Amino acid sequence: MRAPRACGSWHWELDDVAPIGLESALTVAARMTEVLNGYGLLSPAMLEYGWFARGSGSVGIISRLILSSPIDDPSVPGRVLGSRPSAFPDAQVKRFEVIGSGTWFDAAGKSRREHQLVELSFRLYRDGMSAKISVHHDIWKWFDFTGRPHPEVYNRNAPRLAEALRELNSVLGVELEPGEPTYYGTPAESGIVTPDPDENGMGLDVTDLM
Repeated sequence: MRAPRACGSWHWELDDVAPIGLESALTVAARMTEVLNGYGLLSPAMLEYGWFARGSGSVGIISRLILSSPIDDPSVPGRVLGSRPSAFPDAQVKRFEVIGSGTWFDAAGKSRREHQLVELSFRLYRDGMSAKISVHHDIWKWFDFTGRPHPEVYNRNAPRLAEALRELNSVLGVELEPGEPTYYGTPAESGIVTPDPDENGMGLDVTDLM
């Protein structure tokens, strides 16, 4: 199952370590994706981005670009801007998401592919940018969404996420900041917090909102 809100999210403020602009953001996205793909967490397939007009905000149009070349290929910024809606000739990209699939392992150790196993998104500001990773599945948690412990699943998946987060800190040159807790999980520096079990050794059943 996939939670409607993130189980955990982590973001990096990149104002002091990356130049401003779309081309710079795509370069950073390529570096982050390389790390995530190295752990089997995100194999990029497309970019999804919204369009914003100065003074009026979102124009309500979202575009998708199939990645036929690496994200940091010099042609990609031009292809993105070339898809600008003709009705809004001054619109700009203020946020985008790298969409792809990742690999997780079940209790028996069998590998499985999942669309948007890990989400990578960027926000572009006038004076900087930020990146965020989000996860929505219970494979990163000690307890599944019904509250049952599943150590075999956790131990085959959560350590890869923890290693990827640590490597991203090193690659980006800035420490991550855990996102806000949600009903589905509380992020920490290296993964998702394991809450204390109840008297029966169970966690919280959160399937009532799924």
